[in-house]
Amino acid sequence: MKKILSFYLTLGLILNAHAQLKQLTMEDAMLKARTSLAPANLKQLQFIQGTNDYTYFKKIDGNDVWVKGNDKSKTEDQPWFTLNDLNRFLKKVHIDTVASMPAMQFANTHFTATIAGQKIRGNFSDESVLVLMDKAHASKEYVERSEAGFISFVEYNNLYLYDGSTDRAITTDGHAGLVYGTTVHQSEFGITKGTFWSNNGKQLAYYRMDQRMVPDYPIVDWSSRPARNEPLKYPMAGDSSHHVTLWVYDVNKDKHTQIQTSGDPEQYLTNVAWSPDDRFIYIAVLNRAQNHYWLNQYDANSGAFIKTLFEETDPQYVEPLVPMLFVKNKPQQFIWQSRRSGWNHLYLYDLEGNLIRPLTSGNWEVIDVKGFDASGANLYYVSTEVSPVSKNLYAVNLKTSKSTALTTGNMVHQAWVSSDGSKLLDACSSIDLPRRIQCVDLKTKKAKTLLDAENPLAAYATGRLSVFKISNGKNDSLYARMYLPVGFDSNKTYPVIVYWYGGPHAQMITNSWNGGASDYWFQYMAERGYVVFTIDTRGSSNRGKAFEQSIFRKAGEKQIEDLLAGVAHLQSLPFVDLNRMGLFGWSYGGFMTINFMLTYPTIFQTAVAGGPVTDWNFYEVMYTERYMDRPQENPEGYAQTNLCKRIDQLKGNLLLIHGMQDNVVVMQHSVNLVKEAVDKGVLVDYMIYPGHEHNVLGKDRAHLYKKVTDYFQLHLKP
Repeated sequence: MKKILSFYLTLGLILNAHAQLKQLTMEDAMLKARTSLAPANLKQLQFIQGTNDYTYFKKIDGNDVWVKGNDKSKTEDQPWFTLNDLNRFLKKVHIDTVASMPAMQFANTHFTATIAGQKIRGNFSDESVLVLMDKAHASKEYVERSEAGFISFVEYNNLYLYDGSTDRAITTDGHAGLVYGTTVHQSEFGITKGTFWSNNGKQLAYYRMDQRMVPDYPIVDWSSRPARNEPLKYPMAGDSSHHVTLWVYDVNKDKHTQIQTSGDPEQYLTNVAWSPDDRFIYIAVLNRAQNHYWLNQYDANSGAFIKTLFEETDPQYVEPLVPMLFVKNKPQQFIWQSRRSGWNHLYLYDLEGNLIRPLTSGNWEVIDVKGFDASGANLYYVSTEVSPVSKNLYAVNLKTSKSTALTTGNMVHQAWVSSDGSKLLDACSSIDLPRRIQCVDLKTKKAKTLLDAENPLAAYATGRLSVFKISNGKNDSLYARMYLPVGFDSNKTYPVIVYWYGGPHAQMITNSWNGGASDYWFQYMAERGYVVFTIDTRGSSNRGKAFEQSIFRKAGEKQIEDLLAGVAHLQSLPFVDLNRMGLFGWSYGGFMTINFMLTYPTIFQTAVAGGPVTDWNFYEVMYTERYMDRPQENPEGYAQTNLCKRIDQLKGNLLLIHGMQDNVVVMQHSVNLVKEAVDKGVLVDYMIYPGHEHNVLGKDRAHLYKKVTDYFQLHLKP
């Protein structure tokens, strides 16, 4: 009798404790996930360049203070740079004092910071301050400062130069159809800017993009009266593309030189790099078919072509993403990244284009390069060698190709190495570990723990999260992530929401905090009685070339096969209610969501597709032709993926969402789908977000997910 009474008392305490846990609000899930409900962190943690000391800032007695420490110190990290110290520097250049600490970078001799819109450098020795970029220039488009102190920027489609005293236009014929110094090729191929200063800062390489042959595409600004058209140049698959050339401006000679990249004017110029001595420029020249590139060398002074170092082809596509990296202290050698083996790896070359040796190899991907140690003998890189859902830091010796793991474990690490290569700052997480930060001595392997973050959701009722693998029956293991409902009872059945993407350059699932999800909406839905399931299908990142290229010319086909494997897994679970299943995806995931609903119309009862591609004929040249070829070359593939023509196959509920200023997947995609639905008597739901481009960000993101949640609650409510 006492045992029975004890059992019920214990059960009552458990149930009472569970009842006292809070539920996430939508604002908690979508907005606070990156602030007050994110795992604790050390703000702006960094090594002080040139030392083995680290620093970060925190509040002490209500004041912002930078503290300093190292792996040897046994005491608490000590304050060393305060807000008063910073304001003392600011007064010297007549900048208003600040009430809170800005973002800063520290070296042993100086700091840099952007304050009140201008970038400054303060020297510790004499407390002098140099304004690196004033407020007027820091606010310009595509602004970039050279080592010589020149500042380039773009205004009214022309390229300007500030020489320390005056602004002057160094191009004058720019207009909407002819632009200078901006990103090109729709920012594909790793392109993030349009100007490239030489190492000495006295020569500026820049893109010139002639897009007069590309039609204007209307983007309407609905906030003015009347509404105003703000057109953009948007080359669609199979149509004329813009013509890009690269030029060099010599500041001292006031001279422009065109780099002689002969060939098809619609080719792509990517991975621009200066030689260490500034005599040469290197460009990966990629054909429009994107199946052949040449790494070419050009004379920076005359623009003349010198030689092709090497070339690479692929029956499907090649995608050079990263410029050559010259070896520290050995300017006659460089590192190149390639997927020629089927996986992205590092290769050491000389300047004649001879392969010295592969530096990495194996059935895993190098996903980032972090630079060299002090001597240049070792290169730091991040890879998925442990597993496709992990990230670890390694050092590879350039002479031996021997790699050493600097972090370990099936988890995601963010890591920084000190200037001399002896110390490591390691911030890691897994689905069970919110965040741990350590300073590690790489010789002794001794670690000093700086932070062990507590679970930020400890006060909330959360569903159990797991990351696991399933087979697609095609010799591929697929990673999946599942949140079980709060208070899960295996004897009950629950509705399911499946979230996915499926396209290249994205990975939904990692073995990190929250399973790689950037917000807590999945947990929010688990609190409301849903099983939430995600799968990384073929086509997604960090699984090798064959895994991605399986979608070539047949966008959606392999991903649907893989989601069917995910559905089969869900169907094998007795607690899944197969009559209440929802599907959700954005962008490529929006395309996949509609595609699946039309191909297998009875599996999911409800779906939400945000910013969806509905007809690849209407998407941009670079991305579409890489994965689908031109419409003229692959008419069957384009026809099969034209979702508008198949909308009459829809059986379930479908909500379409689109940002009205979307300049990536233009709104015409969803509008055309709605028009076909109306013509064929098919009912769909539609939500627009004025003022937003491809993603709905800021406070409106909570509104977006409230809309999505309400739609699933309406049709699938537990």
